[in-house]
Amino acid sequence: MPQMLRAAISAHVSQMLAGVRDLWRILLQRGPSQFQFWVIALLIGIGAGFAALSFRKGISALQAWVYGAEDANYLHSFAADLPWYTLVLIATCGGLIVGIILDRFTPDARVRSVADVIEGAALKDGRLEIRAGLASALASFLTLSTGGSSGREGPVVHLAGVISSWVSEKIKADGITGRDLLGCAVAAAVSASFNAPIAGALFALEVVLRHFAVHAFAPIVIASVAGTVINRLEYGDVTEFSLMTPGALQFYVELPAFLLLGVICGLVAVVLMRSIFMADKIGDEIQAQLRLPRWLRPAVSGLMLGVIAIWYPHIIGVGYETTVLALTGGLVLSQAVLFVVVKTAAVAITMGGRMGGGVFSPSLMIGAITGLAFGLVATSFLPDVSGTHTLYAFAGMGAVAAAVLGAPISTTLIVFELTGDWQIGLAVMVAVSISTALASRLVDRSFFLTQLEKRNIRCAAGPQAYLLALLKANAVMRPLESPGCASAEECHALLEQGLFLEEGASLEAALPVFDRADVTFLPVVDRSDGTDRLLGAIYHLDTLKAYNRALVAIAAEEHR
Repeated sequence: MPQMLRAAISAHVSQMLAGVRDLWRILLQRGPSQFQFWVIALLIGIGAGFAALSFRKGISALQAWVYGAEDANYLHSFAADLPWYTLVLIATCGGLIVGIILDRFTPDARVRSVADVIEGAALKDGRLEIRAGLASALASFLTLSTGGSSGREGPVVHLAGVISSWVSEKIKADGITGRDLLGCAVAAAVSASFNAPIAGALFALEVVLRHFAVHAFAPIVIASVAGTVINRLEYGDVTEFSLMTPGALQFYVELPAFLLLGVICGLVAVVLMRSIFMADKIGDEIQAQLRLPRWLRPAVSGLMLGVIAIWYPHIIGVGYETTVLALTGGLVLSQAVLFVVVKTAAVAITMGGRMGGGVFSPSLMIGAITGLAFGLVATSFLPDVSGTHTLYAFAGMGAVAAAVLGAPISTTLIVFELTGDWQIGLAVMVAVSISTALASRLVDRSFFLTQLEKRNIRCAAGPQAYLLALLKANAVMRPLESPGCASAEECHALLEQGLFLEEGASLEAALPVFDRADVTFLPVVDRSDGTDRLLGAIYHLDTLKAYNRALVAIAAEEHR
């Protein structure tokens, strides 16, 4: 009897394993069905959640070891007691290691971030560079652990995107599925970082996918919830920041003050973003003039940050302790103003120096301090009808972050979920809306989209702007001597006038030539061997038809 039972169990196990193998084979050959896709979304959410948790705990552990801090959340208090040369040495060595990693494992020695995730969703069917992405995650990990002044959320979002890219490649996902899986990974990473499931899901839709299609909503929510569960298994169901005093609006009299706070926060956000871009440009010029090797640039930035940290250790890492001080009113006006200036400079040096990290946490810190400074002034005018000045810190935290990220909806929810205080939603919404509206007109909508614009990747204006760059002339070219193609003589006539396209050129390059020259077709040539070898012709009508089909496909995806 026992032998028969063992045989039956063995047969059932063999059948289950065969079913799993068949399921995996089907996934590889045909892609996921709806239910299978949701299961994959859940698994990606779990993986991204563990990646975010491991990244956070790893930074805390390394910071505690490097700086001798008992609690990494209060790092600057421990760092303030260290010898000055220790702070300088830690940051410089950290920058040197970061430079070597990026020089060795990335083609351009540049850290990948949220901007690259947006590019992957828009232009690369939800795929990211895996090798460069892993190197960037390690570089950001070391930057944040050794004195860099940036945030951990950007690297975590990109690392989660690398996970989804690997899965998409394995299951041969199409563009829509790949983008949805990328959104799932991002949602889980954000929710696991902030214990904010609602904001995590909306961040993925608002910032990365940049649409709110129904077909993407369910799997993204599933992944976001999975990421939150991972966070709560470790940290419990607690908010990131606890406010000592409840926020309250005094009969709505203060709402005009929050309008003004939104204007100030929008300007502060623009200064922060432009400081980073200016630092990057200055770093390029200095590097070129001095002929510094690219691996040395982060070390120089680390040296500068170490020197600043001698007097202002508050700049180290994500700035959790200083943010808490701002939200609880633990800073005076002069300190608040000074810390905004110093933190902005430190973030610019970190990012411009090609070190790792993101801008989310720094923008939260700078926003909280800006809001506190404004609140200290505003509440002093009419103290009898004013609420607490920490209310302004709360609203400022959301206003600057929303303007930097270009994500007013998800950032507002993140601030709510970080603090657990839903009573002052009007104040936050007013400040966030004004700051985002102002900043989006002074930059290309957000920090990330401006980064892409500076690389000539035009995602800010929407699909109608970047689709032409995706479509290649070869795809719509009529081969020479094929039916409907112009003759070789007609093509050579245009070649002599300098009217042609090179093989591999995009339709973005073709349409301006059609408009300028007023011709119906352009010859396509291969110049790889130094000669103009005629391949065929691309017609204006075919170009417009291809562009229209691409727009229809994007619209269909966004409204599924």
